[in-house]
Amino acid sequence: MDVTVLKLNLHGVIVGYLAGFRDGRNILTFAPEFAENPLRPTFSLITHPYFPHAEKLLTTPWVKQQQLHPVLSNLLPEGALRELLAQSLKVHIDNEFQFFTYLGQDLPGALIATPVKPNHIPGYLLQFNSQANFVTGSTRQKSHHFSLAGVQMKFSMQEKDGRYHIAKSGTLGDWIIKTPSTKHKFVPFNEFTAMRLAEMAGIDIPDIKLVKIDSLENLPAINLPDEKYAFAIRRFDRAEGKRIHMEDFAQLLVKYPRQKYSGANCEQIGKILYQYTGDSLKNVQQFARRLLVNILLANGDAHLKNWSLMYPDTIIPELSPAYDIVTTRVYMGDETKYALNMGKNKDWYKVIFDHFKIWAEKADLPWKAIKPQLTDTLDKARTLWPGALVDLPMDAAQQHLLKIHWQNLQSDFRIEPF
Repeated sequence: MDVTVLKLNLHGVIVGYLAGFRDGRNILTFAPEFAENPLRPTFSLITHPYFPHAEKLLTTPWVKQQQLHPVLSNLLPEGALRELLAQSLKVHIDNEFQFFTYLGQDLPGALIATPVKPNHIPGYLLQFNSQANFVTGSTRQKSHHFSLAGVQMKFSMQEKDGRYHIAKSGTLGDWIIKTPSTKHKFVPFNEFTAMRLAEMAGIDIPDIKLVKIDSLENLPAINLPDEKYAFAIRRFDRAEGKRIHMEDFAQLLVKYPRQKYSGANCEQIGKILYQYTGDSLKNVQQFARRLLVNILLANGDAHLKNWSLMYPDTIIPELSPAYDIVTTRVYMGDETKYALNMGKNKDWYKVIFDHFKIWAEKADLPWKAIKPQLTDTLDKARTLWPGALVDLPMDAAQQHLLKIHWQNLQSDFRIEPF
């Protein structure tokens, strides 16, 4: 059996080794020195010393077939970006080990995967795989190696003198550039507007801007509509040339991307934020604001992969800034539901304050600290949004549909558009 091995490194610490077999199996074995180190950087919240069963998870190899373990699989692109990558590498679209090998130098967060030569493989790995023939993996050298999770076509880029260049392998991009969609009109304008409105309502967001398509250098041969702008959002997992580790809630809840709408609910996310993050009260208050803003903005796509933790000190998680807030209602026709169940409800047009109270109680959150955040968010939205929308770039027809959405909400959350 030919086996290729990747060394996984996090902030200069060896996490373990990922072995890829020709029959499609892959096995992640954690380094004993990593498992035994109580001050280790956090690879995933499920491996944090305070998380239940972390010790068992770190001493048992993670064995999967074809797909990688969800903690790793969710670092890879989906949809059109994965198809583009598969065509470039001439590999099957489900061959995740090959994707991981190729993209290992610029994955989301701070994890780095590097091929290991057979003579550098540790002895304990050889013992577990005594029948294996270890070979050196190839990254199939190309100039651009980056991975961005999600289905939308997007690129990790560096800005220089007003131009944007796709980051070369091993060089960290500082912006994520989302090109216009060939399926839906004016998505960059929609996302820019929704994110700005969210910011006005008290949501923490990274730097964002609209950039001209003709300022993007060396884009691959992809289909683009006749639109002039792309949406740019600054990478919060990169700062001053350094990597900041992060993970989305699909990773830490051990769900594959296909389970991102059904794998959990808002109560589970709230509990994790309150029990395990550093500034727990601030994080759940911000989470509550975002839940309400997604309803007010008719964003039905706030699934598990659109909520993330980040590890600014390498160990303790905090809620990341918001991203991927889009008014999806204008594209989905009869859409009426948000992505994850909250307070026994998923319907925008039925939700009232009581649903948020049920959510807070089920997540063991202090309602007295949550309700003022919701009230302040709503006040800001009602006061600022109608006037601001006039000057924001969302398409006029989409603005009209958003205003209709505001009027169709229950009285607790209704916004007068004029």
